[in-house]
Amino acid sequence: MFEMAFMQRAWLAGLIMALVCPLIGSFLVLRRQSMIGDGLGHIAFAGVTAGALWGFSPVLSAAVACLIGSLTIERVRNLLKDNSEMVLAIFFYAGMGLAVVLASLNKDSGFNLGSILFGSLMTVSGQDLWIVGILGLAALLFVIWYYRPLQFLTYDENAARVAGLPVDKLNYLLAVLTALTVALSMRIVGLLLVSAMLVIPVACALQTSASFAGTILQAMLYGVVSVSLGLVISFYANLAPGGTIILVATGLFLLALMFKKKPVHHHQPLYHEECAECEQDGQVDVCGHVHHSHEQYQHNKD
Repeated sequence: MFEMAFMQRAWLAGLIMALVCPLIGSFLVLRRQSMIGDGLGHIAFAGVTAGALWGFSPVLSAAVACLIGSLTIERVRNLLKDNSEMVLAIFFYAGMGLAVVLASLNKDSGFNLGSILFGSLMTVSGQDLWIVGILGLAALLFVIWYYRPLQFLTYDENAARVAGLPVDKLNYLLAVLTALTVALSMRIVGLLLVSAMLVIPVACALQTSASFAGTILQAMLYGVVSVSLGLVISFYANLAPGGTIILVATGLFLLALMFKKKPVHHHQPLYHEECAECEQDGQVDVCGHVHHSHEQYQHNKD
């Protein structure tokens, strides 16, 4: 099937998406923000309908809507920290409501709604491939550069703020990257399915991985397997590629449940002087160790 140019572009674009979505999704899932992809997907749908109504590019209008929506969600979430799920739900419904209203105003729809909602992987152009590639590179560089602060932020935002990390800056950067991922991935699996690629590979990795870094790497591996196997099945069985990819990912999750690792306590109580990781840059508890006094440590050790 790779003798055809459009399948080569589809496979490359799918692989990039398979790496980017779980990479960003790992931080979202572990922060219990799994539904933000759905919310941004509906906001992006509103952007697409607005673009079709006023004659703009659907991808560009979706990206702008997602950026505005993600930054607004992050701002409101900071104001209502104890009700973050409620904030996501409100924007979820607001995005859908706005999309319905704008769609009703557009009597002569000039875009393929099916390709926007469910993806059109087989029609990915060379320009689309370059755009998705730049997004993938930006996401990778962002995670590499801010890996340790993001790890700290993911597990305890309040402690990260007390430790002096630029929490607000990281949250906004992550929100922007998530928005761009949702908007640009809609050409691959569609707005209704992009959230699944943010969540399902990570959910698979959480069943079989025993570390934070391992979860990210395994999630990306699950994403690559899902896209590759889904494309092969969809090509030879003449099925919709986006939906097939998601079903393959779901099947991998069920398999991962069967081989789920038992919880392992990696960090035993340590006396702080014996943990070099905690002493770096004067940070405390970054490694997740439980700290005790020297006497309590000797008692536990004995």
